[in-house]
Amino acid sequence: MKSRALPIIMIALLLLPQVSAYTISSLVLAVYPDGYVKTEYEILPEDYSSQIELPLIGGHYENVIVEDENGNPLDFRLENGTLFIYPGDAEIVTVSYYTPDITSKEGIVWTVNVSSGVPFEVVLPEGTVVVDLSDVPLEINGTSITMPPGNQSISYVLGESRSYEGTTDEDTSGSGIPVKALLATVAVLAGGAVAGYWFKIRGRKIDVEALLESDELRDEEKQAIRYLLEHGGRASQAEIRDALGLPKTTAWRMFRRLEEKGFIKIIRGRKENWVELRR
Repeated sequence: MKSRALPIIMIALLLLPQVSAYTISSLVLAVYPDGYVKTEYEILPEDYSSQIELPLIGGHYENVIVEDENGNPLDFRLENGTLFIYPGDAEIVTVSYYTPDITSKEGIVWTVNVSSGVPFEVVLPEGTVVVDLSDVPLEINGTSITMPPGNQSISYVLGESRSYEGTTDEDTSGSGIPVKALLATVAVLAGGAVAGYWFKIRGRKIDVEALLESDELRDEEKQAIRYLLEHGGRASQAEIRDALGLPKTTAWRMFRRLEEKGFIKIIRGRKENWVELRR
């Protein structure tokens, strides 16, 4: 009886859909003045995946779009806040939708509340004044704030930006981004600017040689920049990945980090993506 049951069990297992792991390479929340939020995921499916289960932020979802890296639509279904995606041969899956459920308002103060297992970027409306943060942000760039994983909140008021001159290190009670958060962000962004071989990043000059000797970059990031310097400042992602011997997901995270720091630009092509040094 057991010998007959074993082949049946094996066939049943083969017929089950493969729900494999995936990596969320980026999560961006663009907040509109009326409180609606455009939520955008970028996902790297593992090889041979036939289905991805993505729990969505929010409870009400409008204009859900799921595409591959070339902008081709992918099949999906939405059930009880979980998006079931069928990636096919896609190497990168992008998901976007609108939801009003991430923000709340009390008086004139709006608050974005997000629970995320990965770091995420919140892009606030122009002229926004941030009045409270639940944690020290990973990065602040204009109205864009990158928060660490966890249960996070950002409170803000719509209006003209204010100057933070005259505040002290302990001043976190008035309107504006808490100064400790600003100082932590400035420390992250300030590394690597001395003389030598220069190129411009977000309005600041960077000495590449000094950067490669500093602790601002990880070893594989330094290797990638060296490779680009040796190959005219531009190469395909696959070429760099193969040269460094990195897995696809590891390489993609590295490229995203370098792009977020402003050191490279990712150029998306129809068949493959390219990486270019910003100069």
